[in-house]
Amino acid sequence: MISFLLILVSSIFFVGIIIKVKAKIAARKMPSVFQPLFDVIRLFKKGAIYSSTTSVIFKITPLVYMASVLMATLFIPIGSQKGFLSFEGDFVFFAYLLAMGKFMMIIAAMDTGSGFEAMGANREALYSMLVEPAFFILIGSMALFTHNTSFQDLYMNLHAGTELTYIISIAAIYILIYIAMIENSRMPVDDPKTHLELTMVHEVMVLDNSGFDLGLIHIATWLKFAIYGGLISNFVIQTTWIWYYQITAFLGIQILFAIIIGLVEAFRARNKMEKNPQWIIMLSAIAVVIFLTTLIITQKIILN
Repeated sequence: MISFLLILVSSIFFVGIIIKVKAKIAARKMPSVFQPLFDVIRLFKKGAIYSSTTSVIFKITPLVYMASVLMATLFIPIGSQKGFLSFEGDFVFFAYLLAMGKFMMIIAAMDTGSGFEAMGANREALYSMLVEPAFFILIGSMALFTHNTSFQDLYMNLHAGTELTYIISIAAIYILIYIAMIENSRMPVDDPKTHLELTMVHEVMVLDNSGFDLGLIHIATWLKFAIYGGLISNFVIQTTWIWYYQITAFLGIQILFAIIIGLVEAFRARNKMEKNPQWIIMLSAIAVVIFLTTLIITQKIILN
């Protein structure tokens, strides 16, 4: 339960740090780290407006999306702090919990009858489909290396003291950072601040959402960032550390993760639309290299 609470707490300031970093680089007045939270509280005080073309699917989607992300959060361990839920193969259930929420967002966008929102839903579905192999190959490699298939046991037995495993961990962190950015439609795949509908992905999907529903969608996005930050932190945090060292390290890694995203969005231009599929597939290629390296380390492949 501690890991669940840590992810909830870190998600509150995560997006605020990204905005603050981008404002600092652009020499603009920096808002409070908690400004996104204040914005969501304001949304919660407003009522939702529904188009006459939408059905019950559109109305329940924000709740289902939020519930699926909250449920996925329960599986993430932090160091020696176990996730609230854990079982063999739970990473598969975790991935498809997030996929269920994404699926509901996609069909809700199509439920509006808007061509623009259907266009964004199409892009979201494509990018999610392309990035999914990278996640499963990466986690499968870690499962092969540790001989465990649950997040808790996998991370408990992941740490090894060879230079090759350090390189693998760095490559895995790189992949997870960009998976998080793709899953949350951030740069370089999408610009969350753009108002040009022809180039929008996530933002065009939620054009018809308002009030409480839109607030739930924003919070679910923050949680997804913090979830991937939790997965990344477990490559660094040692289970032998004292518990308050683990908590401090987790919060520090979450802050560093948010700063890195802010720097990437400040200095990197968005990819051209036709370049995004190749760029996302590149992550799967890196994951395949990690998988082959793991096969060599575990002597599944013996080089003469």
